[in-house]
Amino acid sequence: MSSAALPPLVYAPPCEPFLTILHQDADLVVFDKPSGLLTVPGKAPELADCLETRARARLPEARLVHRLDMDTSGVVVMAMNPAAQRHLGLQFERRKLSKTYIARVWGEVAGSEGEIDLPLICDWPNRPRQMVDHERGKPAQTRWQVLAHENGTTRLRLFPLTGRSHQLRVHMLSLGHPILGDRLYAGPEALDAAPRLQLHAESLTLRHPTGGRECRFEASCAF
Repeated sequence: MSSAALPPLVYAPPCEPFLTILHQDADLVVFDKPSGLLTVPGKAPELADCLETRARARLPEARLVHRLDMDTSGVVVMAMNPAAQRHLGLQFERRKLSKTYIARVWGEVAGSEGEIDLPLICDWPNRPRQMVDHERGKPAQTRWQVLAHENGTTRLRLFPLTGRSHQLRVHMLSLGHPILGDRLYAGPEALDAAPRLQLHAESLTLRHPTGGRECRFEASCAF
């Protein structure tokens, strides 16, 4: 992985759609977050616009449960009351839910499916980049399944079994197939091959805070 300094980020979040709600009830609300929008505000004033801020402008009781990277699109759930926030938070913490992602990666991935088991840690001198570290890293596992080969790239469905920061991005890089449009990890060709990070949180399956029934929420992939 390159240790070159990142170019300054020009934050220009999409204005349309302002907020896309996939589902809403008394306990939770599910959004389809666009690529380019932060989940939570950054420290600088110009980073105040984010999914959380937009959600609370319409639903003041909405409470954060988890995050997606700024450049990743797709399903994000928020709680609508403190009890639901605790319930959903424990599901994430204890890995009692499941997630799927769609990704397009550089090159043609060999085989039809597989699993990556590589521990991850922050690459501190080059943060926010993460890296594989077999001695100090936290366990991280990702299953993958090839969906199609597309003109020198591969479309995959990814199944993260853990939820480490940048897990899917670093795991794909470890296979030699960085995600297209990834400004943190892709080389020049893979970076220029797409106008945005080609990573989308396709589905989230969880237990509803009231009653415990299984719920699956999906957001269609735009690439």
